[in-house]
Parts: sequence; structure tokens; C-alpha cells
Amino acid sequence: MARNFKELRESLSAKARAASATERRRLTKEMSLYQLRKARELTQTKVAGDLHIGQGDVSKLERRTDMYVSTLAGYLRAVGADLEIRALFPDGSAVKINQFSE
Repeated sequence: MARNFKELRESLSAKARAASATERRRLTKEMSLYQLRKARELTQTKVAGDLHIGQGDVSKLERRTDMYVSTLAGYLRAVGADLEIRALFPDGSAVKINQFSE
């Protein structure tokens, strides 16, 4: 018999629910561009229109592992986000890099 997600979640132990919540927080802090677009409920066609490129180009962009900072910033603007680049140091300090601001 199929059970809905709410029933499954309620059947978990408190420890399992806590572990699940921790994993959810981790996963929402790390996403690929594809996952980010899907989480924002946007289509490649919509993003392509905002960027004035073809849908296929958005697909290629989402699979890239290397791109210009300006390309990444434009994609993120199209999905409703801003790009912030920070340098993170071993002592825990961080510095926002402003060289790429417009």
C-alpha cells in the first residue's frame, strides 16, 4: 500500500528526523546550476529568454564545470540570484572579492 511522504516522515524516529533535517540543510546549501534552476521552478526556455540565448545553450551552460564569472553572474541573475565571490581562509575568516562587481 502506498503511503504519502507526510506519513513516512511521521513514522521516523526523532533521531532519523533530525538527521534528515540536517541532510536537507546541507543539500540546499550546495546545488548545481541545474538543481538551482529546478528548485526555482524555472524552465531552460525561460532562463534562455532572460539571457537572450537558446534553450540548448542553457543546457550546455548547466553542464559546464568552467565558465567566465560574467556568464555565471548572468545565469544567476536569470534565476533570481546575485553572485558573491568570497575568499575563505583556514582560520575561518572570509573576504568578499569586489573586483567582479558591476
